Amino acid sequence: MIGIIGATGTIGDALLKRLVDLDVPARALSREPEKLRARLGEKDRTMIEVAYADAGEPESLRHALNGVNQLFMAMSNSPDQIVLETSIIQAAVECGVEHIVKISSPEFERKSPVAVAGWHQEIERNLSESGLICTVLRPYAFMQNLLRLAPLIAEQNIFFGSMGDSPCNFIDCRDIADVAAEVLTNRKASGQIYTLTGSETFSYPHIAGMLTVLLERPIRYINLPSQELYRNLIEQGQLPPWIANHVIEIQAMAIVIPERPTDTIRQLLHREPRTLAAFLQEHQETFSLSRA
Repeated sequence: MIGIIGATGTIGDALLKRLVDLDVPARALSREPEKLRARLGEKDRTMIEVAYADAGEPESLRHALNGVNQLFMAMSNSPDQIVLETSIIQAAVECGVEHIVKISSPEFERKSPVAVAGWHQEIERNLSESGLICTVLRPYAFMQNLLRLAPLIAEQNIFFGSMGDSPCNFIDCRDIADVAAEVLTNRKASGQIYTLTGSETFSYPHIAGMLTVLLERPIRYINLPSQELYRNLIEQGQLPPWIANHVIEIQAMAIVIPERPTDTIRQLLHREPRTLAAFLQEHQETFSLSRA
């Protein structure tokens, strides 16, 4: 049985759909199981069990992991991440789970440290010392996160950042989910660390140009000093300081350590990754919401 922690997240939701398509049964662990059940389609309910579990309640984890031999773990980033994911790993060991697939982050870089990457680095270390088979997926920036820019783009035809014209790796969360499904269903692919990107890098000015063509109106990228972007994210974006700081750190890293695409998706899935152009086309209405 495959257990899924993070089933309501973007990657976890896509993984559930992929496993249903493959006719692979799974158990989705959630703090709000009734809400999750309500989201499942008719076929989904025949393939997907839903169980209550809270990473802060070890007994609930042990109960939900009973009979699970593989576990997918995609927790939302938070300051409690090390404690929560380590608790999950410990419960998995106690329950006889054999293989954990963890969503991590790009490798921690001392030249341009990112706090969240440091958290993941410690969790990866704990996982490697657990004695379980572990597969670590290290995706770069999610295409889906660009949708957070959509309200400002729709209303004012602008968006902000602080990484100038540095190239950035983007990946569709559905490709991450497809990789997760592959390593969960093909033991030959498990037990590795995979760095996941799309097939191209894109700077924010490049993305502004793509949106200009797609939306048939000028879209501008405005580069801000890091501290100004930090204040904007907190005051206008209503982000907690630690998340605003994370955005600043990952954009600074893209400047210090130029990003390059990998061919991991092609090697594992024997197809090309989903493209940013196709993703933006798929969500064209979202970027035009106020003009509909």
